[in-house]
Amino acid sequence: MGVLGRLSVVLAFFLVACSPAETPKIPAQGKPQTKISFVTDWKAQAEHGGFYQALAEGLYAKHGLDVTIMQGGAAVNVPQLLAGGAATFGMGSNNFIPLNLVREGAKFKAVMAVFQKDPQVLITHPRDDIKSIADMKGKPIMIGDAATVTFWPWLKAKFGFSDTQIRKYTFNLAPFLVDKNAIQEGYLSSEPYAVEKEGKIKPQIFPLADAGYPGYSNMVLVSDKWIAENPEAVQAFVEASIEGWMHYLYGDPAAGNALIKRDNPEMSDELIAQAIDKMKSFGIALSGDAERLGLGAMTDARWQEFFDVMAKEGIYPADLDYRSAYTLQFVNKGYALNAQHAAK
Repeated sequence: MGVLGRLSVVLAFFLVACSPAETPKIPAQGKPQTKISFVTDWKAQAEHGGFYQALAEGLYAKHGLDVTIMQGGAAVNVPQLLAGGAATFGMGSNNFIPLNLVREGAKFKAVMAVFQKDPQVLITHPRDDIKSIADMKGKPIMIGDAATVTFWPWLKAKFGFSDTQIRKYTFNLAPFLVDKNAIQEGYLSSEPYAVEKEGKIKPQIFPLADAGYPGYSNMVLVSDKWIAENPEAVQAFVEASIEGWMHYLYGDPAAGNALIKRDNPEMSDELIAQAIDKMKSFGIALSGDAERLGLGAMTDARWQEFFDVMAKEGIYPADLDYRSAYTLQFVNKGYALNAQHAAK
């Protein structure tokens, strides 16, 4: 579905969700709300915007939830906080997080995937000899240590890349900026923006997802125990978050941005605005299966495709019960149903 198709879906969402005949149902006064602490994978930023929007607009409260968002950071380990009970829900940055939890015997599942496309990208200077990721075969590429056991195995399987191409990326842009032949990893809304600001050049951006990388991103992780004992609350969190993300990306994000900047004063209006623009223009949240099944969608096929590649590359044992890493119980209900539920 193209841009016009996505816009028509967004319009349909708002026509239903904002119908004057249906007003949000506020929990009865005195009725206790279910408390949820939700820890993110990094400091507050636009990539968390829909959750902050849902909190700012009172969407969680309207769904009977008392939600606290705990921002992450370099020293914050989301799986450890979940396992230790310091947070009830947590953000999974990619498919590896819930799969690693399964491998370690921890009982947690991804219940929604906000980002259908992992925002991981490769970037280059403007150059005529590279017009696709396939053109990078055999060329030096700067990647971080974590990438060697995440997206790099997929690049090897998909494009025939070799470990001899790896150069260490220390998250310092200087080596890239001074070398016009440099290629490095990046995050869609981070490194490309920094390169433009610091290097005064517009880099070429190659999203891995657009080349077929099957990983999800920005997932919500919940313990098996919570899912079994509080399925209504999990469903409420998912649907309030869906509404928050739709409002954040396709409505007025001011309320969510105010909370983001309160938690993380380093976030500027310009930095947030370009991140929102990239999430929309690259179809990070609203593309693929989400166009048919609703924002937050996941499918068995995508999970199997991801796992099969990683198991083949030796990242996971072939007999790992990868289906224990996720559940489709709370998603794939379509835009109209999600919007109608949110409006009641």
